[in-house]
Amino acid sequence: MTQNDKNPQDSVATEELIELKEPRLYQVLLHNDDYTSMEFVISILETVFNKSTPDATKIMLNVHHEGRGIAGVYTREISETKISIVHQLAEKNGFPLRCSLEIV
Repeated sequence: MTQNDKNPQDSVATEELIELKEPRLYQVLLHNDDYTSMEFVISILETVFNKSTPDATKIMLNVHHEGRGIAGVYTREISETKISIVHQLAEKNGFPLRCSLEIV
């Protein structure tokens, strides 16, 4: 059998095109309440959301004045994990701080 007699499928390189979509992003929102201290909100923003102190303070003031503030934008799984961590820390520290997520 010569090279010309080979099955064309065996000798032709095929390339499979896979279309990848960017994952949908979600905003993690912190909601204002009358009991959670400003210091605790800043601490949450610094530790859970890796914000600098000036950025955390700005977000906390937005939560305080506007009723909610954007803590960060992440994929759904990361957003849900961060929300769970915030709720656990808030409960552990006796605060009713709540988070939610919203599609960007």
